[in-house]
Amino acid sequence: MIYVFLANGFEEMEAMAPIDCLRRAGKQVVTVAVGGAAIRSSHGMHVIPDLTEQEITLDDSLEMIVLPGGMPGTLNLENSEQVQKAIAYCAAHDKWIAAICAAPSILGHLGMLDGKNATCFEGFEAQLKGANVTGEPVCVDGRIITARGAGVALQFGLKLTQLLCGDTAYKKLHDSMLCE
Repeated sequence: MIYVFLANGFEEMEAMAPIDCLRRAGKQVVTVAVGGAAIRSSHGMHVIPDLTEQEITLDDSLEMIVLPGGMPGTLNLENSEQVQKAIAYCAAHDKWIAAICAAPSILGHLGMLDGKNATCFEGFEAQLKGANVTGEPVCVDGRIITARGAGVALQFGLKLTQLLCGDTAYKKLHDSMLCE
């Protein structure tokens, strides 16, 4: 199972592209509302996620968490006790943690990027404390995946698919979307 956390002010593409890619590849993706049952995106889209943050279960069925960026979505994610617990659980149990745009700053503030390659939206580099900021569109180091922003959301989603489902599933999905 994969949790995608959605807080008020999240960036739509950074959440929806990974959700779409992973679901097309057959993964169980659960959207999680942070801060209420209904969430409003950074551009005014109203979303009713599958669960609220109080309903999540942190156990062996969890494969990955995804933290979309956007403002103030990233700040709202960082201020959530449940999101912090999910990050800590994933780190302690060798689960994947994916963050895009401003959201890698959450991992930087926790010291989780120390000595790791990472990337983020331009202007947030100083928040990636201890990281080797690569500037790459998508960066994988250990069990942490970071990405620059909305412009690479599909590439981010495809990389998550490749990591969880393998090269064959990645190629099939890539080719079906007519990516070049």
